[in-house]
Amino acid sequence: MVFSDHSITGILTFLAGAAFVLAASHRRAAPRHKAAPMKHGQLLRGPRHRSSRRHSAVTSWQVAGAILFMLPLLRFAFEFLPANSAWKSARSAFAVAPWPAWMESLTASAASVRDQLTKLTGVALDGPLFWLAVAVLGLMLMVVPRRRRRRRVSANTPAATFSATQRRAPGTELAGALRSCRGALAGVAIFSGVSNILMLNGAIFMLQVYDRVLPSRSVPTLIGLSMLAAALFLGQAVIDLLRGRIMTRIGAELDECVSGRVFSAIARLPLLVGHQGEGLQPQRDLDSIRTFLASPGPNALFELPWLPFYIAIIWSFHPILGLTAIGGAIVLVALTITTEMLTRKPASAATSSGIRRNNLAEASRRNAEVLAAMGMRRRLHEQWQETSREHIAQQQRVSDVVGGLGSLSRALRLMLQSAMLGVGAWLVIHGEATAGVIIAGSILAGRALAPVDLAIAHWRNFISARQSWRRLSQLLSRLPDEVGPMALPAPRSSLTVDRVAVSAPGTQRLIVQGIEFNLSAGVGLGVIGASGSGKSTFVRALVGAWRPTIGRIKLDGAALDQWPQDHLGRYIGYLPQDVELFSGTVATNIARFEPAADAEAVVAAARAAGVHDLIVSLPNGYETQIGEGGTALSAGQRQRIALARALYRDPFLIVLDEPNSNLDADGESALGEAIKRIKARGGIVVIVTHRPNILAAVDLVMEMKEGQMQTLGPRERVLSKLSPPQPANTDFLRPVAIHPKLPN
Repeated sequence: MVFSDHSITGILTFLAGAAFVLAASHRRAAPRHKAAPMKHGQLLRGPRHRSSRRHSAVTSWQVAGAILFMLPLLRFAFEFLPANSAWKSARSAFAVAPWPAWMESLTASAASVRDQLTKLTGVALDGPLFWLAVAVLGLMLMVVPRRRRRRRVSANTPAATFSATQRRAPGTELAGALRSCRGALAGVAIFSGVSNILMLNGAIFMLQVYDRVLPSRSVPTLIGLSMLAAALFLGQAVIDLLRGRIMTRIGAELDECVSGRVFSAIARLPLLVGHQGEGLQPQRDLDSIRTFLASPGPNALFELPWLPFYIAIIWSFHPILGLTAIGGAIVLVALTITTEMLTRKPASAATSSGIRRNNLAEASRRNAEVLAAMGMRRRLHEQWQETSREHIAQQQRVSDVVGGLGSLSRALRLMLQSAMLGVGAWLVIHGEATAGVIIAGSILAGRALAPVDLAIAHWRNFISARQSWRRLSQLLSRLPDEVGPMALPAPRSSLTVDRVAVSAPGTQRLIVQGIEFNLSAGVGLGVIGASGSGKSTFVRALVGAWRPTIGRIKLDGAALDQWPQDHLGRYIGYLPQDVELFSGTVATNIARFEPAADAEAVVAAARAAGVHDLIVSLPNGYETQIGEGGTALSAGQRQRIALARALYRDPFLIVLDEPNSNLDADGESALGEAIKRIKARGGIVVIVTHRPNILAAVDLVMEMKEGQMQTLGPRERVLSKLSPPQPANTDFLRPVAIHPKLPN
C-alpha cells in the first residue's frame, strides 16, 4: 500500500477535524458550576444529603466505537502481513468462493457512502483514507463523554425500603457488587482488545519500513505510515487512559456498595465475638481490594487471553518463530504457577503477624499513660519488636520469591526476544523470511509475554487482594445484614427482665444468671454489689448492647430484638462506666450526631444534666470541639456531657453505670435532681453505683453477688439489711457514717 500526496492531505484533514470535535465535546460536558462550600460553626448543622449518582462506566455508543475502531486495525494488519504468510493464503482461498448477497450489498453501500462524502468534503476518500475515517469515527464514539442523568431519591423514602432492593445474601456482597459492574468490565475487556491490537502498530510499522519503504524509496509512503503510526499510538494512549479510569471507578463503585456493610460489621463485631483480632482489618481489606482494582495488576488478567493471538501472528510469519514463542510462553507460565505456590503460605503468615503487631501498637497507644507511669514501655516494645521481626521476615520471603522470579521472567523475556532475532536471521539467510520479519517477530514476542511479566510483578498485590476478599466475605457471611422489624409504639409503661442469663461476646461462660424483676413507669432501681459481681454486664444486656444468652428483656411486653435498632435507641439513654465521647462539638455529642438536631432539645438535655452553665463557659459554648475521645475536657466534664447525651429527648429507659464516679458535690446534686425529673415524667431509671448517697433518689435496690440477684426490695429495707444498727455499748464509742457503707 502506497500513500499519495492527496491521501496525506485527507489524513491531516480528518485528524484535525477529529481533534476539534473531541475538544468541543469535552468542553460541552464540563461542569458549568461549582458546588457551594459548606458553612461551619452553625449550631447543630447536619450534613447535606446528596443524591446518589450511579451510571454505567461504558455506554453502548462506546462499545460500538470500539468495534468500529477495531475494524480498520484488523484491515490494515491483514494488509500489512507478509505476502507469503499463511493468512494471505487463507484470504486467497476464501476469495474463490462467491460473496454472499448481503456482503455485496454492504460493500456497495459503503462505496456509495464514500462517494457521497467525497462530493461533500471535496476530499478524495480512497481506500486508506476511508478506513482511517472509520477509525476516527470509532475513536470519537469511545471518548466523547455523555450527559449523566441524575437520579433523584425522595427524602421521604425510608432507607430500609431503598436498600431492600439491593440486599444480597450474606457473604456475597463483594461478588454482587462486582457483578453489578459487569458492563464496565466488558468495556475494559473490549478496550484491552483494542489496546492489544494497537500494540501491533510498532511491529507492523517496522515491517513496512523494512519491506516496502526501503525497497521502493517512497517518501510519501514513509510520511503516510509515520502519520498513521503516530495516530494509532495516540489512540492507544487514549484507550489505556480510559481503561485505567474505568478500573478506578469500578473500585470506587465496589467500595460504595459494600462500605456500609463493612462499617456495620466493624461496629457489630465486638458485640458478638468480643475484641478479638484487629478491629479495623475489614476496612483495610476493602481498601486493599479497591487499590488493587485501580492498579495495573488487573490489566494483566485482561491481556493474558491475547497471548494466543500474538503467537498466531508470529506463527503466520513462520512456524519456527511460532514454536520459539510458544516455548518461551510455557516457561513464563510455569514461573507464574511457581510464584503462586511459593508465596501462598508466607503471605498468609505475614498478614496474621501484621494484625498482631498492629494490635500491640494500638493497645500501647491507648494505654500510653499506664506504660509511662509503671515502666512497662520497654517490655511491650520487646513484644512488639519480636512480632514485627516475624512480620518483616515473612514479607521479605514473599518479596524475595516475587522479586527473584520476576527478575528471572524479565531476563527470559529479553532472552526470548534475542532468540527470535537469531531464529529470524537464520530464516532470512535461508531465504524463508524477509528482513522485516526479524524485527517484527522480536517485538511481537516481547509484547506477547509482557502480560505474564506484569502478572508476576504484581503477584504480591494480587495475593493481598485475594486474601482480603476471602476474609471480608467470611466476615460478612458471619454478620448478615440486619432486617429491621416493624416499628413499635414508643414504650410507656413497663420494663420486664425474665430470667436473664448473660455471657460475654465470644465466650460461653455465664457471667450473670437468674435475674428476674418487673419495673413500672416512674420507678428508679439501684444496683449494688461487690466488684466483679456482674453489674456492668447486666446493664449492657439491659440496654441491648449484649444479647442475653437465656431469657428476655422486654419493654411494654415486647422483647428488645423486636425493635428496630435505630428506633430502640431513641427510647434508651445509656451512660457507660467508661465514658466515651466522639470527635466533634459538644452539641453534636449531646444530640447523638442526629442530623438537623433540635437546638432546644440539646439545651434541655444539658439543663437536665446540670451541665448547661459549664458548657456556655467553654470558649465556643456548644460549638466547642472536644477532640478525639473528649481529650479537651476533664473526666468530670466528659461524664456530665455523656449524662446529657443519655437524657437527650427524654428516653423512657435510662441506665447509668457509675454516673457519679468523677462528679463533685455539685455534680452529684445535679444527678439526683435529674433522676427525680426522670421519675416524675414517667421514665424508668436504673443506676449502678458503689456510692450510697445517690441511692436516695431511687425506690428499689437490687444487690448482686457472683452474677446472681441476691436481694431485691424497697431501698430502706435492703439498706437496713446491709447495715444493721450497732449494739448499744458505750464502752467503745466509734463515729458512725451518716450513710450506710455498701459492699465494695
